[in-house]
Amino acid sequence: MRLYLLALNPTDSVTEGFLPAAHRLGLDVTVLTDQPAAHRATYPDVEVLECDVRDFRAVVTRISTHHHPDAVFTNSDHLQTQAALAAAYFDLPGKDWRTALRCKDKAEMRRRLAAAGVDTVWSTEITEPSAALTDAPYPCVLKPREGVASEDVVLVDGPEELATRAKEIFARRPDAVLVVEEYLPGELHTLETLGDGQVRHVLGGFHTELSPPPYFIEERLTFVPAHPEAVVSQVLAQLDALGVGFGACHTEFVVHEGRARIIEVNYRAIGDQCDLLLARLLEIPLFEHILRTHLGEPLPADLGTRRDGAARLEYPCADRAGLLTEAPPATELVVDGVHLTYRPLRPTGERHELYRTNRDYLGVLRATGTDQPTVDRVTADFLAGLRWEIQP
Repeated sequence: MRLYLLALNPTDSVTEGFLPAAHRLGLDVTVLTDQPAAHRATYPDVEVLECDVRDFRAVVTRISTHHHPDAVFTNSDHLQTQAALAAAYFDLPGKDWRTALRCKDKAEMRRRLAAAGVDTVWSTEITEPSAALTDAPYPCVLKPREGVASEDVVLVDGPEELATRAKEIFARRPDAVLVVEEYLPGELHTLETLGDGQVRHVLGGFHTELSPPPYFIEERLTFVPAHPEAVVSQVLAQLDALGVGFGACHTEFVVHEGRARIIEVNYRAIGDQCDLLLARLLEIPLFEHILRTHLGEPLPADLGTRRDGAARLEYPCADRAGLLTEAPPATELVVDGVHLTYRPLRPTGERHELYRTNRDYLGVLRATGTDQPTVDRVTADFLAGLRWEIQP
């Protein structure tokens, strides 16, 4: 059976998660990408074909002129609609392309939720920095309509700051459409779900700690085995309104005074190595389950997930631009029953600007155990012993 996997840049989710899972399932994999050299260098034993994966017509043509497909899949935020359209063209299992579009387009997501009567958020779109929004409920959040990873997401306090920030973003993204929406207060959480179109499993979620405003960099995530039932019900109702129910979904939401409100829906598995942590923590073949749904196989009624796990992820961030001259190496060890995995995300010898996004991450630490206080203590002690040096 042949799996076509659509990708932009190589990611840990694909390299360490989905490709090994496809191998274990005995699948022949063809990676379609607009960056073939990077993928061939990362996994030289996998077939990689060049393709304009942002264009679903190019994807259909590339597949039609190659081997017969049994599944078309992507874990990229940017390519969900294209993969869904290609899967539909070949009559293969997949996500509804309309749902994929609603999730990717943050303005369309707001309109859909409001039309369904499940949540209404003040929101509008702008295409130029001079847009006058004196009636907006400041403070507001300014962000790209189809952005990811808190890239160019910023809190603005008034019309003048909005114009200034919008001008900066349009200079970097001249063809972008930006969304201005009311700021939703509350603690930030995630809900991780996996479905086959009939059965939907809630895998748990995370409590996310962010950098100080006006930016929204995810600095720390703590695993939450089960959010309150009322909160989960509210989030699932909003996902139902969007049509989400097939494959993996990573939903970010805030809770304020008992009310859960979606920030964004990423219709794929959670990234930044959280998916790798989930597979270890829950002790399930997570990546295989996701791929099987795209092969048309139903999910089991009970995934057999481990229920006593505790976990935390830490993302040490650069606090200034410069050249990284010293950094800790990759490490894996067990301390007091806590399994620690540290992976560097930026090589020494490279110079970077300060991005105010997850591109500032220097590394990622995954910690899993069975007792949260112990996980927290071991994590803090391990990080205290690491050192990064950034020269101007």
